[in-house]
Amino acid sequence: MAQAKLKPGFEIERVVAALRQALPAGVTRAPLHQPRFAGKEWEYVKECLDSTFVSSVGGFVTRFEQQMAEVAGTDHAVAVINGTAALHVCLLLAGVEAGDEVLAPALTFVATANAIAYCGALPHFVDSDPVTLGIDPERLADHLGEIAERRGEHLVNRRTGRRISALVPMHTFGHPVDMEPLLALAERWGLFVIEDATESLGSRYKGKPTGCWSRLGAFSFNGNKIVTTGGGGAITTNDTLLARRAKHLTTTAKLPHPWAFIHDQVGFNYRMPNINAALGCAQLEQLGDFLAAKRALAERYRGALAGVPGVEFFVEPPFARSNYWLNALLLDEAHAGEREALLQRCNEQGLVCRPAWTLMHHLPMYRDCPRMELGVAESIGRRLVNLPSGAGLAPDHGE
Repeated sequence: MAQAKLKPGFEIERVVAALRQALPAGVTRAPLHQPRFAGKEWEYVKECLDSTFVSSVGGFVTRFEQQMAEVAGTDHAVAVINGTAALHVCLLLAGVEAGDEVLAPALTFVATANAIAYCGALPHFVDSDPVTLGIDPERLADHLGEIAERRGEHLVNRRTGRRISALVPMHTFGHPVDMEPLLALAERWGLFVIEDATESLGSRYKGKPTGCWSRLGAFSFNGNKIVTTGGGGAITTNDTLLARRAKHLTTTAKLPHPWAFIHDQVGFNYRMPNINAALGCAQLEQLGDFLAAKRALAERYRGALAGVPGVEFFVEPPFARSNYWLNALLLDEAHAGEREALLQRCNEQGLVCRPAWTLMHHLPMYRDCPRMELGVAESIGRRLVNLPSGAGLAPDHGE
């Protein structure tokens, strides 16, 4: 392959060499994020199989929910089949209705927007804060001041006439959003806040876990997450009534009865199977080790990339402690055009790197949704590269 012409001061081979330097010697292929099974996974899954309770009823589901509530710092956790289902149910519990607008970041995984669409609502895309990669509270405040007004009990977008019913901040790549000003803004405007904590298990904002800062939080345990159940998610809350409603909705809205099948509303078959929860219980027991390993890997990347021209390693905000779920570097704006060449070279070398997600308003189904000016998100979207980030890639944790 012909070597791409590079702008002065930026050398792809130097970036690749720095990434290699951060990884353990002898690693020939580094996946983006590979799960690590080093605890009681086999033991718990076998116990589940021996019990024959492998579906949505079983002791591991209850145990997993208790462990998750402890990790998230909430009174309740409800285990579901994936993070998207968790977000969908959170939005329904928040009272989001068809035709509403829901404020959400343009820089997010598509599940955030899809869950809003499942409710018949429209995502209203918000710009990013370069310090957190998540929603920018100050710019959102300015935007609402321009387009929103109170009409009775509702907040209405003057430009579209639609109700704005909720705000969904997402902790991007595990880095906590600045929640306090967002919560104050939501209280001022009467917005229900749902934390999209699907990537931030174990992260902390001002000393408290993500997922406990709003009335509802949503987590994911997909195979690429810091803790995996294969496929799974959870809803977290301190509100006992909301927890009961979440469990009811995710269990096909079936009323308790020894034998009769009575359902009192349209519900969802969203409960996490017991066999997935068994895997998750073993994984959650190792969360502290995973977090320590991922922090060590992040420090290795930070050190290796220090002084490399044209790139900057993204570090946690000063008010937060991130789980560093996916490490990221940002190219200088002047070198944004070299990202594809960098991605190609990294992947050729066995370093499985990826760009940020396509911004939501660039996807065909969300192209016409309402949005504010998205200059920061556009810039991040051009320049960001996610790096191999599995806990097993940390020093002394070779995969």
